[in-house]
Amino acid sequence: MAPPAQPEGSPGPLSPTDAKIALEGFAAIATAWGLNIEEQLALLGSPPRSTYFKWRKDGGTLPRDTEERLSHILNIYRVLQILLPNAEDADHWMRKPNKHFGGKPALERALGGFSDLIEVRRYLDAQRG
Repeated sequence: MAPPAQPEGSPGPLSPTDAKIALEGFAAIATAWGLNIEEQLALLGSPPRSTYFKWRKDGGTLPRDTEERLSHILNIYRVLQILLPNAEDADHWMRKPNKHFGGKPALERALGGFSDLIEVRRYLDAQRG
């Protein structure tokens, strides 16, 4: 199942319903990429576990940082699906060593922090053209 994409250029914070949809998309991506809970939390900016599970259950108001991270993650997923039409290849790409990231997987780079997540997205956007 393809996760829903966050509307590009959507103004202002996500509504609780849109936040829930974005988090459902993230959960689908986490499954596809084989992310454990610690990796999921790190990609979202390290919210407390209880907060993360509450968001996933109820939606709610997300911090702006978390919304931005979700947007980048959803777009990374989307671009991978375009670049690598074989879903299995696209899903495994994040864990494969990559010369651009010093021989380390893109996921390892993305887990480093917000700027690292953005770097992975920029790299993929450049590959897409």
